[in-house]
Amino acid sequence: MIKTIILSVCLAASSLSLGAYAQDAHAQDERRYDIGPVTEVDYIHVEYGHFAEYVDWLNSTWKPTMEALKKAGLIVDYKVFQASPKSPDQPNIFLEITFKNMAAYAGDIGDKGVEFEAVARKVICSTECQNKARVGRNDYRKVLGTELIRELILK
Repeated sequence: MIKTIILSVCLAASSLSLGAYAQDAHAQDERRYDIGPVTEVDYIHVEYGHFAEYVDWLNSTWKPTMEALKKAGLIVDYKVFQASPKSPDQPNIFLEITFKNMAAYAGDIGDKGVEFEAVARKVICSTECQNKARVGRNDYRKVLGTELIRELILK
């Protein structure tokens, strides 16, 4: 009889332990975050003496285009940051464009790319005109790279 009681107690303890282990394993399988918006970050270096000229372009062309893209629901937000680079080969301007998620991010491909281009043509000018203006801006600014980052929303 004592053996039966001891065996019952051991089985009960084992089942509690296994239940806790299974619950802990399940908790580890769940992500502790959600995937949030996607942001494209462009690294720009504007040459000394041309900062005001570049800001004028941002205000006259880039900002109205971003506002039109936002109004069209193609982007969530945009921002401009100024940085103090440690060396001349580092960016001194960061341009950020935020998209709702990866599916909304277009890059230069697909239907979204066509929609972006259509908005830019309405706000700025034809694609040919835009390309000429890009060449002119390249005299005083250099695009050092682009990075795509995703926000993780912690639970």
